[in-house]
Amino acid sequence: MAEKKEKLFDMFPECSYDEWRAKVEADLKGADFNKKLVWRTNEGFNVQPVYRAENIADFKTTDSLPGEYPYVRGTRTDNDWLIRQEVLAETPKEANEVARDIITKGVTSLGFNVTLDNVAAVRELLDGIDVAKYELNFKCCPRHAVETAKVIVEYLRETNNLTNFRGSIDFNPMRRALKHGTEFPGDIKVIALELLEVVKSVPEMRVLAVDSFMFCNAGAYIYQELGYAMAWGAEWMTMLTDAGVKADEVAHRIKFNMGISSNYFMELAKFRAARMVWAQIVEQYKPESKLSCKMMAHAITSRFNQTIYDAHVNLLRSQTETMSAALAGVDSITTTPFDVPFKTPDAFSERIARNQQFLLKEESHLDKVVDPAGGSYYIETLTVSLAQEAWKLFIDIEDKGGFLACINDGSIQKTVNETSAKRHTDVARRKEILLGTNQYPNVNETAAGKIENTGCNCGCHHGDANEGEGLSMKRAASDFEALRLATEAA
Repeated sequence: MAEKKEKLFDMFPECSYDEWRAKVEADLKGADFNKKLVWRTNEGFNVQPVYRAENIADFKTTDSLPGEYPYVRGTRTDNDWLIRQEVLAETPKEANEVARDIITKGVTSLGFNVTLDNVAAVRELLDGIDVAKYELNFKCCPRHAVETAKVIVEYLRETNNLTNFRGSIDFNPMRRALKHGTEFPGDIKVIALELLEVVKSVPEMRVLAVDSFMFCNAGAYIYQELGYAMAWGAEWMTMLTDAGVKADEVAHRIKFNMGISSNYFMELAKFRAARMVWAQIVEQYKPESKLSCKMMAHAITSRFNQTIYDAHVNLLRSQTETMSAALAGVDSITTTPFDVPFKTPDAFSERIARNQQFLLKEESHLDKVVDPAGGSYYIETLTVSLAQEAWKLFIDIEDKGGFLACINDGSIQKTVNETSAKRHTDVARRKEILLGTNQYPNVNETAAGKIENTGCNCGCHHGDANEGEGLSMKRAASDFEALRLATEAA
């Protein structure tokens, strides 16, 4: 018996775009179609109210499968991302206690920020933690990166875990210029070359950081973060291949730590575009294997849009952000706890942040579908449009001498700060909405009593201001919060 296939749309007549457009314009009764229905984005292109198959007919982004070059559809054939939590502790012993606790609660990636100046400290930090089972990521002062790498590698050799290790050391000498407008006091190339030599025996240790989440937290537009991330990565590639390191080795040591804003579909498209553009950049360095063109991407939910007032709304924002990154196929995600703007996260807020990712995995099963956005007329168009705008920015930076030159002369910081100022103005005028702040605020709420973190950057004179000409880290709600806190004080 022949299989019966019901064609659900046969009962409807086909409709061309021109027919649809004519009907819409008739219903608008003379109003301008472009003004009413076309979204003028901050990313340099317009978004139409409808997309059809013909809009993506010529796109190459639909020609590959997940795990295939140029990796626009993902670098893997699964979507099981790692759930990362930052371990907040002062000493290796305290960090070990926290880490051993949270790995029993489902965390699969750990972020450490403690001083490791000898092997004994590493032993104390990782005591009872199975190196082969968890991704381990270490932050450190760039000037001490080589020493930190040496003691970690020595520990891994001592415990026969050189090939079991997965993780990173966040060597980011650009942080100083980005935060404070002053150049790194040392030869970046010399330190990077020494660092690569130290970790040579640990194949899965990434040590060249691209921390573009800093731009996201400073209020940059999405295409700006993407373009600067590509330029940052290319800076590492050029610097070290010119010094004689093979392209495959350099590319395999780079890790992208990217932000996620609340622009849901645009952020989803950003990570797809990032993988595609990065693959093509790396290919220009003539790697021996196409696999070297894969991007390792960690995603971190934004702090720019977090608020002190009505702080539980931060959960709504970070949930959609986490979902964007999960659907985009990133390698790992940190969901920022909702109370970060005004205090050190406590056990409750950290638990909720973990659970936000568990909901997406265990209840929504987002880890079971690879590239669900693939073939979507809208998201495929966003992916290509963002890639084009980021590419223009990337080329402009390269023409000006590269990423390092542009942060050392302050031009990138200046551009991002101008964007941030524009967004603060838009929030003030309610052109950009922050729920609970400039839209539906709880005017009876007070917040001064709950602020514990003096580095909250709320604009009320108890935050630590940036030195020099670095990135402004004022959150979007800071001006409203300063006004409300001053009112409370009065």
